[in-house]
Amino acid sequence: MDKETQMFAVVKTGGKQYKVAVNDVVSVEKLVAEAGETIEFDQVLMLGGDTVTVGAPLVAGATVKAEILDQYRGPKVISYVKRRRKHSSQRTRGHRQSLTLVRITDIVAAAAAKPKKAAAKKTTETPAEDAGLES
Repeated sequence: MDKETQMFAVVKTGGKQYKVAVNDVVSVEKLVAEAGETIEFDQVLMLGGDTVTVGAPLVAGATVKAEILDQYRGPKVISYVKRRRKHSSQRTRGHRQSLTLVRITDIVAAAAAKPKKAAAKKTTETPAEDAGLES
């Protein structure tokens, strides 16, 4: 099995989750940036590939870098409401969602995760000893 699995990440943006890999083009909720800019997604929920890392809830230190290709609006969605019988009214509304087209350029795993320092040992003293009182 010489086949190397491609690294992927699950990213949260705009209240939604997207599974992305390098060079993927993804349409996400509108981001405030211009076309051509580079952005980073810090909310990485999972990293996959040779080894799988699941965050609790986020993977510490992991980021996904992306380049903004375009700002556009999605297709028109028509909402039609008709009240029947005695009301005889109807309403039609249209909506077009603002979207951003991004290309994933890099997935950065936790950069050389530093081991956490051991917490200082706490001595177990009773409250009476802390107050200077002896029984």
